Amino acid sequence: MHAKRKLAALVGAALAPVIAVSLPSGAASAHGYISQPPSRQAQCAAGVVNCGDIKYEPQSVEGPKGLTSCSAGISRFSDLDDNNKGWIVTNVGSTATFSWKYTARHATSNWQYFVGGTKIAEFGGNNQQPGDTTTHQVNFGGLRGHQKVLAVWNIADTANAFYSCVDVNIG
Repeated sequence: MHAKRKLAALVGAALAPVIAVSLPSGAASAHGYISQPPSRQAQCAAGVVNCGDIKYEPQSVEGPKGLTSCSAGISRFSDLDDNNKGWIVTNVGSTATFSWKYTARHATSNWQYFVGGTKIAEFGGNNQQPGDTTTHQVNFGGLRGHQKVLAVWNIADTANAFYSCVDVNIG
């Protein structure tokens, strides 16, 4: 009887890694952020601003759709929400080109851009996967001065989105 238990334990231990690898994974880690103009994540990754964990995974700001924070509500990325952190502000005109960098691509519902809670631009994704990068020309209309742009990449086949904030000086 003891030998059967030992054999069962050995078989179970041998199969556990195979079973773990074959099970469907949970939510994938996030996979994109704005690289130009330098987003808060890009500044953290480059070491321009000291930001904690986000330095190592700037593409990982993923949360449920509809959030309005730079950190997507992820407490370990809360530095992204601190407007007094010393972010580099990029001078732009009445329009600016935003470039998304992806480490993994997802079917896309759309990209949205907000300033002060107001949507200023939206670009359709046609439920397609983007290439390695995506650029959008965003018109700021009558906005002037220092503004924080919240950019959102809404994924088509999940309830999640990726969030990226960029500090700009318009005009």
